[in-house]
Amino acid sequence: MRAPTTPASPEAERRQAPTGKPRTRVLRAALSVGVAVLVLAGCGAPASRVSGARTAGEEFVRAVASGDHDAACRLLAPETREALEQEEREACGPALGAEEIPKAGAVRHTEVYGRQAMLRLDGDTLFLSLFGDGWKVVAAGCSPQGEQPYQCELKGG
Repeated sequence: MRAPTTPASPEAERRQAPTGKPRTRVLRAALSVGVAVLVLAGCGAPASRVSGARTAGEEFVRAVASGDHDAACRLLAPETREALEQEEREACGPALGAEEIPKAGAVRHTEVYGRQAMLRLDGDTLFLSLFGDGWKVVAAGCSPQGEQPYQCELKGG
């Protein structure tokens, strides 16, 4: 007959039985922390997207301010350009020159959400979208309307 044995302590069982349970817990915890870090890192837009949107917005503002409307038109989103030309019944350059886009100053804040961006400048707000050939201005001359959507002088259809 066999002598009764006393149950081993949990620590002794972990040392004796290579079940991997303690390691599994550690790996799960590490994985959870890693996933949380990735999720939090994904909340912000990559610096290259923020920089690209900001650069395109600044180029548009400079082109409009200097009267280089053809250069500014190249920075417009296709639908915005088409809407402007249809509304004014002339080519984009002269049509853009006739618009009352406020004179904008320095960029105060840039927000990027995926393929969309909003640039708040001194005197204006621009909305941009990312296309295959870069960031393009979707709307300009925009001002907030409290709880309502922005009112924009220049926008697509």
